[in-house]
This record gives sequence, structure tokens and C-alpha cells, in this order.
Amino acid sequence: MLANASDTIFFSPKEDGMVLNREFQLSVLRRYADVYPNRTFEKWHDLSDDEHTVAANLLYLQEHDLIAIAGQLGSSGDLIYQGGRITAKGMDFLADDGGLSAILGIVTIKLHDDTIKAIIESKIIQSDAPEPAKKRMIDRLRALDGEATKHLVLKLVDYGLGQGMKSIEMISSMLEKAS
Repeated sequence: MLANASDTIFFSPKEDGMVLNREFQLSVLRRYADVYPNRTFEKWHDLSDDEHTVAANLLYLQEHDLIAIAGQLGSSGDLIYQGGRITAKGMDFLADDGGLSAILGIVTIKLHDDTIKAIIESKIIQSDAPEPAKKRMIDRLRALDGEATKHLVLKLVDYGLGQGMKSIEMISSMLEKAS
């Protein structure tokens, strides 16, 4: 049972394991969002009468940095809950567009056109093309401006991805190495 003293609720752990409930979690996040940036002392009685479900799900949301609860785990494993609030990460989670996390999480890779040209040039040098053809391609490559270099790179990417299973196998291999 829930026992409270002032704004404190004591949730006792359940012996048979944790019960995560996505509907409960979403309801908690939405209610916290309704009062953001303030803290709420809502007791969650209407969402669940199982104190273990409440405690487990609040702690789970906190461990994922979606909410910040005021309280602590007691020595017997009880959760002493004294209110909480949704975090910026929690607000972003609820946002249809992913919030600022989606914007700030974008990775931009910038390569100077000289770097790109050097990579392409090295592939030309390694090729089996006759030396006069290599020299002619390298001279033309070095003369490209930024926009023309960008266009060439997009064409090379398009060509590479157009190689069907070869490109899929290469992507798979690279992803395996990256993880």
C-alpha cells in the first residue's frame, strides 16, 4: 500500500521482479510535461494502484534521463518519492520532431575540397589507366572549383551506390567494422 507523510510516498519493491508499463510511462511523461518546468507531487494513484509498478517505472524513466524525481531509495529498497519533473530530454522525447535533441544530434561531416581531390587523385594514380590519361585526369581534377568538385563527389556516391549488391556488401562490411 501507499503510505504518505506530507508530500512523501513510500513505494516498496516487489519480490517477483519489475513491471514496466509503456502506457504508464507515457502518462507520467505527459503529466510532467503539462506542468513543465515546474515539479509536481502527483502520487499516480489513478494510473496504478500497484506501488511496485509506480516505483519501477519512475526509476526506469529517471535512469533514461527522461524525468528527474526528488527522492531516494531507502535501505530496504523502498522508493521515497517527493515529486519530480520532466527533463529536456523527456520533453524532446514527447516532441513530434524530436525537439532540440534531433537538431543538436545531427552530425555534419565537412571535407575540404582539396582533401576530396587528394582522395580521388590517389585512386587515379592507383588505377591501371595509361600514364598520359592519369596525368590528364589529375590536371582536370586539380582545376575543378568547389561546386564542380561537389558535383563530382555526388556522382561518385551515386555511382557507388548504384553497384547493387556490391555496394550493399561494402556497406554491410563497413557497418560491421564500425560497431
